[in-house]
Amino acid sequence: MSQARQFMIERAVHRASPDHILILCTFLLTGLGLVTLYSASYATSVRYFGGDGFYFVVRQSILGVVGVGLFFVAVYIPLGLLRRLVPFLALGTALLCLLTFVPGIGVTKNGASRWIGILGSTYQPSELVKLALPLYLAHIFDKKKDRLDAFTSAVLPPTMMTGLFFLLIYMENNFSTAFFIAVNALVIFFLAGIQIRYFIAALVILVPVSALLVLTKAHRLARLTSFLDPNWEPLGAGYQVRASVLTVASGGFWGKGIGQGTRKLASVPEIQSDFIFAAYAEELGFLGVLFFYAVFAVFAVRGYRAALRSPDMFGRLLASGMVTVIISQALVNIAVTAGALPATGIPLPFFSAGGSALVTILVTAGLVVNISRQASKSEVPHVN
Repeated sequence: MSQARQFMIERAVHRASPDHILILCTFLLTGLGLVTLYSASYATSVRYFGGDGFYFVVRQSILGVVGVGLFFVAVYIPLGLLRRLVPFLALGTALLCLLTFVPGIGVTKNGASRWIGILGSTYQPSELVKLALPLYLAHIFDKKKDRLDAFTSAVLPPTMMTGLFFLLIYMENNFSTAFFIAVNALVIFFLAGIQIRYFIAALVILVPVSALLVLTKAHRLARLTSFLDPNWEPLGAGYQVRASVLTVASGGFWGKGIGQGTRKLASVPEIQSDFIFAAYAEELGFLGVLFFYAVFAVFAVRGYRAALRSPDMFGRLLASGMVTVIISQALVNIAVTAGALPATGIPLPFFSAGGSALVTILVTAGLVVNISRQASKSEVPHVN
């Protein structure tokens, strides 16, 4: 074999490999999230779990190992096989959501029926919707790409599927997640090339319905009121967000150092969950926040780059939809933490306590890497 041919083969193999920068960003965020979770949750773990300061981080780490395994499955699974599994995944996800309402299986916390009990642990099916719905939409739009103008065959089925998941999650008393998945679904509709008139119709329906759903629930109305008027119930509905803003600001430019934060000890309730970014900002300061944004920005750029280079519509929609889900979650969560949005209950990807979210995010990231690998394969020249 000539040296030139050997060089071409090695170059082709290299170009067909996964995007290592995407993988690095994924593992960097996962590791940083575990360190932040340990620091943020230690005091709460000691207080409520018999002095075990490692309670949250151990559970998160175990599920993180599972998630990493599934990440590599997602990286290397053939996309043709994945597409054949899409209908079963969508149906299975809907059934899991329904199980949250079954006595003895569904688990209710603070008036919300969002979990199912599995072997002594809980799982939140709505997190799986963030994976299953973009997969379904990418599959169906690619399948019907030659007749996207046909309402009954190309627009109505994905609209009904999106509406079904919205309804199921809303019935779990989880409006913020239901609204979140609906908006991200609309992004995929737009990228697929659905006509603008359908978006106008969707907004005409979605905006007033969402306003009605917010205004008819006391706790949602309280969150909105406390956001519009921070001095309203400063020790009630607005306390957590106010405490979070003060915690973020206390980090200053340099931060207090990992493990050295003080406001996280009691100031912000459930800081290990939806407000974990406050603990991160307190300990790593403005420079740490810049680093956080930089890693997420690199992840977004590489993910959208993979989407643009994908050889088919399925890959383009799937990668762009998955990246949008991850990035939009991060932006919404940080906006809430900084007091720029009302409290929503949207977790911070890779960081917030909750194995359901971490496993789903890792699988989602794995699929983005898979698309980047497929894109590289399509660019590899044939070597004779």
